[in-house]
Amino acid sequence: MDLEELRTSVDRDEIDTVVVAFADHLGRLMGKRFDAEFFLADALDHGTHACNYLLTVDMEMEVIEGYEYANWERGYGDFHVVPDLDTLCRAAWTDRTALVLCDVLDADETAVPVSPRAMLRAQIARLTATGNAAFAASELEFYLYQDSYRSAHEAGHADLQPAGWYSEDYHLLQGARIEPYVGAARRALRQSGIPVENSKGETGVGQHELNIRYADVLTMADRHAVMKHGMKELADAQGVSVTFMAKPHADDAGNSCHIHLSLWDAAAETNVFAAGDQRSDLFRWFLGGWMTHLQDFMVFFAPTVNSYKRFQDGSWAPTRIAWSDDNRTAGFRVVGTGPSLRIECRIPGGDCNPYLAYTAALASGLDGIENRIEPPPRFDGDAYASAALERVPRTLREATDRFRDSAVTRRLLGEGVVDHYAHFFTIEADTFDAAVTDWERHRYFERI
Repeated sequence: MDLEELRTSVDRDEIDTVVVAFADHLGRLMGKRFDAEFFLADALDHGTHACNYLLTVDMEMEVIEGYEYANWERGYGDFHVVPDLDTLCRAAWTDRTALVLCDVLDADETAVPVSPRAMLRAQIARLTATGNAAFAASELEFYLYQDSYRSAHEAGHADLQPAGWYSEDYHLLQGARIEPYVGAARRALRQSGIPVENSKGETGVGQHELNIRYADVLTMADRHAVMKHGMKELADAQGVSVTFMAKPHADDAGNSCHIHLSLWDAAAETNVFAAGDQRSDLFRWFLGGWMTHLQDFMVFFAPTVNSYKRFQDGSWAPTRIAWSDDNRTAGFRVVGTGPSLRIECRIPGGDCNPYLAYTAALASGLDGIENRIEPPPRFDGDAYASAALERVPRTLREATDRFRDSAVTRRLLGEGVVDHYAHFFTIEADTFDAAVTDWERHRYFERI
């Protein structure tokens, strides 16, 4: 949808609401709902404002002390939320509504450096300076339940009824049973300007995957964020629920978010990862940088305590840092040839913030190109069974310590950004460590 289409739809009384949104640290969309006529008359040119505490709160919207960017001493002022009209779309999962994503600016109209979209823009600027562009795609997996979000909450998210009742990977029969939701999601995304490729059953009970078409990396991150939000609103409207959390069930598969990435020339005509039928130096160095710095940036691929419970051997989630050709046991799977040549990183989970995941990928890969970092030799075989390969971190705290102490992250992101996010992830790990879980009560209540 472009601006004139929005004006026409408002004049015809087809759209009366515009959602003005931006992504927080967790990739959630925050913002306001505007009367469409007021948006066109005022917010279109001037944007809006929101409290800057939104880039410091945790999942529960608790005010967290210890941030330099925003705190009680500074009074928690506003930042400026400015619509990016390239993202304007119809929110077809709901009625009479359009949506636009925004950049977050400080009082001097410069980008807030810890804003996820600004962080990705900064890495895109580095890439653009080399004369290249990045194209990407996210493959998002999710679980679907017959329970509403409200009833799931009231049940403590226990004993939920999955949409399926057996493993349905590629099963068309089981897939047909959940078409009232997944089919509606495909149509709503397409009508919202997000091109859909396909959907399919996955290996978990009630688990599915919905794939949208690749795009330039910023557009892909925007589509990823909007897709998750739209699918949750649609589920809410239908009285069902979906989750993108990385490991919702200990005894079933986790939700992955495989991200595909390739570099192209500035005109987006030539895939510079390819050299005829071979692979270019840029491909090799980008892969080398991404793999070498993966541990340093792991919190951007696996941002929650739950993320690390997905990394189980033999679970389809990679546990080792290796690359291979078309091998699903490796963390990095190289697929395609010529124009379709790309790197698939299988490490992120469905809980990743796309802006941060793509920030980490570009920052690492570009450093690989600048410093000609060679990847290790290609791995062949079962990566799960190789004790020689480096393992991904086992916990959020381990990954956070690596991120905080890394000279690489501080060089590539800046001291302020690293300190900000290290504090954010530390608070998440501390909060979990202080919690008493159902597992503990079950194990110790009577028998200890």
